[in-house]
Amino acid sequence: MPKWNRRSFLGTAAIAFSGGVPRLFADGRPPVTNARATDGDERFEPDWDERLTIKVGTKSGDLVGTSDKVIQAAVDYAARLGGGTVELLPGTFTLRNAIYLPSKIRLRGSGDDTIITRGASEAIALSADSDWYDQEITLAKPGGFQVGDGVTLTAKNADNGSNIVIKRTLVAKSGNRFKLDNGLRKNVWLTGMPQCSSLFPLLTSEYTSDVVIENLTLDGNRANCTNLNGNYGGCIFLQDCNRYTMRKVTARNYNGDGISFQICHDVVVEDCHSHDNTDLGVHPGSGSQRPLIRKNKLDRNSQGLFWCWGVKYGLAEGNRIDGNRRYGISIGHCDTDNVMRNNVVTNSGEIGILFRDDSRGADFWANRNLVENNRIVNSGGDNGVAIDITGKTTDSRILNNEIVEDRAPLNRIGIRIGADVGKVTLADNKVSGVSSNVQDNRTAS
Repeated sequence: MPKWNRRSFLGTAAIAFSGGVPRLFADGRPPVTNARATDGDERFEPDWDERLTIKVGTKSGDLVGTSDKVIQAAVDYAARLGGGTVELLPGTFTLRNAIYLPSKIRLRGSGDDTIITRGASEAIALSADSDWYDQEITLAKPGGFQVGDGVTLTAKNADNGSNIVIKRTLVAKSGNRFKLDNGLRKNVWLTGMPQCSSLFPLLTSEYTSDVVIENLTLDGNRANCTNLNGNYGGCIFLQDCNRYTMRKVTARNYNGDGISFQICHDVVVEDCHSHDNTDLGVHPGSGSQRPLIRKNKLDRNSQGLFWCWGVKYGLAEGNRIDGNRRYGISIGHCDTDNVMRNNVVTNSGEIGILFRDDSRGADFWANRNLVENNRIVNSGGDNGVAIDITGKTTDSRILNNEIVEDRAPLNRIGIRIGADVGKVTLADNKVSGVSSNVQDNRTAS
């Protein structure tokens, strides 16, 4: 049985951010040198030689099956015993609902031979009003929905026209009436044209920590599923989680994002391949602190790496970002104090690296970010830009980058600086093959 311990979860997600040396008790308390299992002490625990491993397979294993139910049973069992490894053997698992990950779990596959996918999605209109306190919906027809299915309810808010998006699980039914696992907490009225869709992330979690997902393939069946916005779904979708590590995971063909995490801290995405998703390859979501995005391949998404709102103190390093339809990297609203280093960004449809303009607040721009030692090749169409700094972005450092255009120069620009941009430090960048190496519109205003 493989060795597994809680420290291994933290090896990448925590120690990596302290330079490989745990810095404990700087206040003078003595270090812990002989840890014991003490009730309620989650910070220190002995380095056990063995912990629980459950093998799940489509033909053999401790648990056998091909659905979400068998994987969910395994992770829940391991969590009940304090954590452990769920090993997915070679085979294809087809989900009708997301796998909900508890804390202190390692979900490990067999690389390309372990595939988690889903069937085609279905959408049916609701035929009765449901109030915010209700825990049931009524469909115009039952369709193919079953008890246990993951669903997304969408509607327009009757008061202001905003979008309502609610993710739930169907837990009981009578005819076209379905009970939900939790109350709605929003009005889902027929005036808002509500519908129920069989849409869900493949792997998901909320308010959990210390989880590793590694060495498996997630396929979203994009061609047969409608879109689920990356603020709610993806091959992997996390909300309010800490210390997750995703390593050697393929996230592909999702009608939405490949990997998305919202208000999640110390997340590591390493050696993953997120490709051919409708929306974002990797989406460090709003408020996420200290993400580490390293040595990934992000290919043929709408955008490769999208820093969302208020992502701070992150590092994107050594990634290969190719053929994304809009931007290779996009950074914007309050995304400050991040580093993008040693990445190769090629064949972006519009812009290689974009500093977004967000003028809705007093200081919503991506300030104090470092772009260093990147190689940016063939960005955009005839008017393409390799690095585009817009809005009132300030204190940007663009250092030692190589910008290459090996097509005709046309109207292409190496580095473009908007008229209202603040301080920008440019140094030792090498630009070739464009019509304008640096277009600084501040000097023209």
